[in-house]
Amino acid sequence: MEDISAWLNQTQILLNSGDMIVLYTDGITEAVNSAGEYYGLERLCEIMLRHQQQTVVEIRQAVINDVHQHIGQQKLFDDITLLIIKQK
Repeated sequence: MEDISAWLNQTQILLNSGDMIVLYTDGITEAVNSAGEYYGLERLCEIMLRHQQQTVVEIRQAVINDVHQHIGQQKLFDDITLLIIKQK
C-alpha cells in the first residue's frame, strides 16, 4: 500500500517507575492445549504480574515458558511475538 496514513495514530504515555507496556500477537493468547483451552489474556496478565519485579528478559522467558507448559505437546499454529517495555 502506498498510503497507510489512515491506519496510523500517535499518542504519548507517561510511564512511572516499574510500569510496563506489553505488545503481543494472538499466537500467545490463542495458544491451545490438548483440552482445547486457550491460553488467554487473563493468564498472560497473571504471569506478567507474578514476574513484574524481574527484568524484561526474565519476564519474556517466563511468558514463553508458561505458554509452552500450557500447550504441552500440542503444536503452535500461529506465530508468537512478545514485546515488553518497562520503565526503570
